[in-house]
Amino acid sequence: MSRNKSLEKSRVPGAAGLWRGALRFPANPAAPGFLTVILMLTAVPAPAATVKDFPACTRLAEQAPAEALTAAQAWLDQGGGDAARLCRAEALFLHGDFAPAGQAFEALAAGTALTAAQAANLYDRAGLSWLRAGDAARAERLMSSALERLPGDTDLLIDRALARAEGKRYREAIEDLSAVLKRTPRRPDIYLYRAEAWQALDQLDQALADTEHVLTLKPGDGGALVLRGTLHALSGDATGARLDWREVIRREPDSVNGKAAARRLAQLDRAPAAAAGHPDDPKDDRKQDKGAGAAPR
Repeated sequence: MSRNKSLEKSRVPGAAGLWRGALRFPANPAAPGFLTVILMLTAVPAPAATVKDFPACTRLAEQAPAEALTAAQAWLDQGGGDAARLCRAEALFLHGDFAPAGQAFEALAAGTALTAAQAANLYDRAGLSWLRAGDAARAERLMSSALERLPGDTDLLIDRALARAEGKRYREAIEDLSAVLKRTPRRPDIYLYRAEAWQALDQLDQALADTEHVLTLKPGDGGALVLRGTLHALSGDATGARLDWREVIRREPDSVNGKAAARRLAQLDRAPAAAAGHPDDPKDDRKQDKGAGAAPR
């Protein structure tokens, strides 16, 4: 599962003027546009960047995270305090150093002068970093710490569900997603996440029911059609699978969903017996999407 959301502004630390903005976690820090900016910036030698406030530091992190790391450390050495530490954590994440970023956010979250919302935000950022680093269990623990401070927060529940699913704790992920749907029942993305978790548990009827919810709320959704085709294939309905996958290819042939549908259709045509097994795992398609430049939850 993947998410596609930014951190809420209301959850961004802002006490004592330390933190005056939030840097959205990109679904893919290595997206082509991002690399283009870096190449442009590194093509011409320039003096080391300096920063003296958090917004300037995060702007630099978005454009050139390696420079921002150096600038944030210099700012910290000059007494920049937690604002400099937060910028350094952001730069580590954007540089792809996810484990060090997780450690940095976690250390900030342990601060004593934070409101519950500020601590929850930082624990969530730490969890997202560890999730990208491949440690789903640690990510889940940190997101649970965030939820202890902001019980029932839907964004935090979604993030923890993603971590739980990544750790193959699908039933627990379903619990979180169901809690989100009780609060926001018209979220097609959450129904789709839950459908994928049901599929992972081989609960095809529940998965199909959630997929139909998605298509009711968002007719023609490519991800839902790909998944419904997969569920048809797993149930032995090759005709239904082909209809859904061909519809996705017709609507969006060059998209990630269109390419996934084409792969699955080819797989089914090559080996009809695959309808009794598991065609491509839908999570693999989203991983390819992230690598090509998707979340974020």
